[in-house]
Amino acid sequence: MKKSKKKIVITGGSGRFGSQIKNFKTKHSTYFPSKKKLDILNLRNIKNYLKKIKPDILIHLAGLSRPMNVHEKNINKSIDLNIIGTANITKVCSEQKIKLVYISTNYVYPGTKGNYKETDPLKPVNNYAWSKLGGEASVQLYKNSLIMRVSMTEKPFVHSKAFANVKTSFMYHQDVVKILFKLLHKKGVINIGGKSQNIYEFAKKENKKVKKIYMRKNSQTKMPRDSSLNLTKLKKYL
Repeated sequence: MKKSKKKIVITGGSGRFGSQIKNFKTKHSTYFPSKKKLDILNLRNIKNYLKKIKPDILIHLAGLSRPMNVHEKNINKSIDLNIIGTANITKVCSEQKIKLVYISTNYVYPGTKGNYKETDPLKPVNNYAWSKLGGEASVQLYKNSLIMRVSMTEKPFVHSKAFANVKTSFMYHQDVVKILFKLLHKKGVINIGGKSQNIYEFAKKENKKVKKIYMRKNSQTKMPRDSSLNLTKLKKYL
């Protein structure tokens, strides 16, 4: 699994993170099937597509992320795309002996104390994170897999305001892609992110005009207050 050239299928290649992978120069052969070519809700379709391509690795990005409130408003869509879709992909990867890399989120941790290790208890604070943890559950059953719990955002920072009292370990998509390709041979669970800091500190480095705001104690925003990551394992691998 180490250095040789691999055939890699990437689901969800048209998304924000997927398009960064498309732009990344790699020696591997990469395939970015459209939703029509590889429908994660159609088992037969997944089987046929992967039989034809015969990849060594599948990086699973396809699913539902934003807007966050869609996971509260439309749980069917959230369950289908993030839980059932991921379970389908896992089943076929297992059958066809394909290494599976699943992109999860740091939001699966409780988000109260920060500095979360991969072995810490999980307790999502919103439906999006529950749906990603649901996806993780099936991937965990398949031993030839890697789950990446990632804290990332797009560059430039898209919002005009940023919380000064919400901590995370944000890293830009472009930087996560570089790490992703270095870890393809690993298995298990790995936290991926940058320095632990509040979102305002992170955002103002690139955007001096970003406004500082604070999340109220009784805020209705379903967001972890400190989802920062312990990156000891990642540093060991890099």
